[in-house]
Amino acid sequence: MSRSRKRRRTVRRRPWLRLSALLLLVVAGWLLYLDITVTHKFDGRRWDLPAQVYARPLELYAGLQMPPARLERELLRLGYRSVRQAPRQPGSFRRTRRGIELMSREFRFWDELRPPSPLAIEFAGAQVSRLSSGATEFAVARLDPLLVGSIFPTHGEDRLIVAPDQTPEVLVAALKAVEDRRFDEHHGVDPRALLRAVVVNLRSGELQQGGSTLTQQLVKNYFLDNRRTLWRKIREAAMALILEWHYDKRDLLNAYINEIYMGQDGNRAIHGFGLASQFYFSRPLDELELHQLALLVAMVKGPAYYNPARHPERALERRNLVLQMLADFGAVTNAEAMAAQRRRLDTWDQAKAGASYYPAFLQLVRTQLAEQYRDEDLTSRGLRVFTGLDPLVQATAEAQLSAGLASLDRGAEGAERLAGAVVITSAQSGEVLAVVGDRQAGFDGFNRALDARRPIGSLVKPAVYLAALQSGRYHLASVIEDEPIDVTLENGDTWAPSNYSGEAHGMVTLLRALVESFNLATVRLGLAVGPAQVADTLTAMGGPPEITPYPSLLLGAVEMTPLEVAQIYGTLANGGFRAPLRAVRSVVDAAGEPLQRFPMAIEQIAQPGAVYQLNQALVQVLRRGTGRSASGRLPAELVAAGKTGTSDDYRDSWFAGFTGEHVMVVWLGYDDNRPTGLTGASGALQIWASIISELNSASFAPLPPAGLEKLWIDYDSGLMARPACADVVELALPVDARLGSKPGCGPGLGMLGRRAREWLDEVFD
Repeated sequence: MSRSRKRRRTVRRRPWLRLSALLLLVVAGWLLYLDITVTHKFDGRRWDLPAQVYARPLELYAGLQMPPARLERELLRLGYRSVRQAPRQPGSFRRTRRGIELMSREFRFWDELRPPSPLAIEFAGAQVSRLSSGATEFAVARLDPLLVGSIFPTHGEDRLIVAPDQTPEVLVAALKAVEDRRFDEHHGVDPRALLRAVVVNLRSGELQQGGSTLTQQLVKNYFLDNRRTLWRKIREAAMALILEWHYDKRDLLNAYINEIYMGQDGNRAIHGFGLASQFYFSRPLDELELHQLALLVAMVKGPAYYNPARHPERALERRNLVLQMLADFGAVTNAEAMAAQRRRLDTWDQAKAGASYYPAFLQLVRTQLAEQYRDEDLTSRGLRVFTGLDPLVQATAEAQLSAGLASLDRGAEGAERLAGAVVITSAQSGEVLAVVGDRQAGFDGFNRALDARRPIGSLVKPAVYLAALQSGRYHLASVIEDEPIDVTLENGDTWAPSNYSGEAHGMVTLLRALVESFNLATVRLGLAVGPAQVADTLTAMGGPPEITPYPSLLLGAVEMTPLEVAQIYGTLANGGFRAPLRAVRSVVDAAGEPLQRFPMAIEQIAQPGAVYQLNQALVQVLRRGTGRSASGRLPAELVAAGKTGTSDDYRDSWFAGFTGEHVMVVWLGYDDNRPTGLTGASGALQIWASIISELNSASFAPLPPAGLEKLWIDYDSGLMARPACADVVELALPVDARLGSKPGCGPGLGMLGRRAREWLDEVFD
């Protein structure tokens, strides 16, 4: 019998050989599939670098108004640690008799790589007086900016990649000591660890210990879900062996350090030790001390279970165990471990420092970047985005909005809580300094600052008066009738607006009508100018591009977001020059090369004289008009301008205003659009004033443009009058304005000169 026939007969007699061969073929194919899957995904994903977004850097210079205590708070917010001796390590500082000494961190800005350097800041009272390093003085010093977040993929994972040379050796030792002592010896799966875990679990009668290696944990985080099944464990072991076959230990450990799940911040999942260091301690990983690194390693076992903010006793016990294991492993001495065990859990107090993550602002950044960059560029290329976010302004807005809403909720009926939003911009440049889209600022949910379109009520009135002032037929001392009016609409219906008080006031000046927000006078003025002209003016100021010019527009029957309102009032603060609001300053690639600049763009959209007149009235709103209730909250010397807004049935409470530095819009309301019972003055204005007073903002003090001259005007009649004789307001009005004098309040010498000029003009006409 031939040998081949014998083999066939043997196979027929022994079918298990054929089955074994088939099974071997299936397993080989499965392993090949896993090999291709693992290497492809690992090579592709481990280099995905979300764009890092930074706040504006703190720039110090002689003459800057900044008390030492405020600078110290800023340094603590940046994660600088206070030391007693002269600071030598980057990210450290100390208070001195003259001021503050610090050692800055290395940082790559959009225009330079700034190495670590010592800096001494001296103060004269609440003002920076001198900047120096040794014998060298500086005109300007720039500190590293705060990392405010990342533009991560939509699945919610955020991470900050650290290179092997940025990873402390004690962290590597701690991971091996606690998670995988035979990491350098096994090939992905450790039979000894598995056997040890089985013995421990059998003795205890419960699952106390796992036998997974660091490589298996990496596989679980990269490729698998959390289901505990035998099939998943088999796949995990096979993938771990494949990874160890293709990649060296250093590469795998670095991937683990950047991938491991370290906690949750709202909808954002914190991955990797780099981001965890920023999230829990507000400082780079290579600046953490032994007890801090041990806490992060302790949290690997269960980030929620050992969360130091929610379970401090549990986290402390686990951290101290890690420190003891480090000493037993020989990575630190017993003395070092014991000293570290005596340290407290000094995680970053996010409640005091402000949110560590700014989802509302990041949404604005992402929206503006989407015009130039693809989504995959923002989530994978390691871009660095520099913005205008001011952390101090942002923290102030968050705290005051939350406190103000809590106070208003106490007097409200029902279980649902008020919602709110704040937008703050630079009055000069249009840079967005702060965005708060929810009373829980760190919650990545509905962003009311950008997405809530609500009726703006009387916030529209400055556009009505600006259109009238630019027509040349009116000035602030002009008078108009504040009496009931019926308006016939295109469909034949009749619209009959009324004043908030239900009363009419007869003939009033434009100044008084705007300051006290008279609806009847405003409607008459808007109809005289034309609703279409008002709509065009509102669009030019920064409102929506297409506004239907219904008569109801004159009282705010148009919906806008707080960000759009901030654009409109920013145009007024800038004297009629519109600077498009921008969150992004510049973008650089992973190597620090500039990719895109976002320069300030300014366009004049209104006559400076008309805007100056209008702003005088908005200043009076806070002095004697609908905003006067804020006087108790604002500094007595502060000059500010603004306008209250209340929509129908008190559904929306608005205040938009500006100082010499800041433009701010505050909105309050319920998400289900039910009445709040709040006017703009009783709700939004109070929060606006509390924020402005905390910011120590400079007064609004523009220079009057040519063609205007200042006169004392009677507030009610618009006639010239002496200050001691009537209720007067000093206004800058057009030099060609025809004004009479209030009877019995004869003009002063300055007014007499003007009257004489008017008489001469009439004579020679």
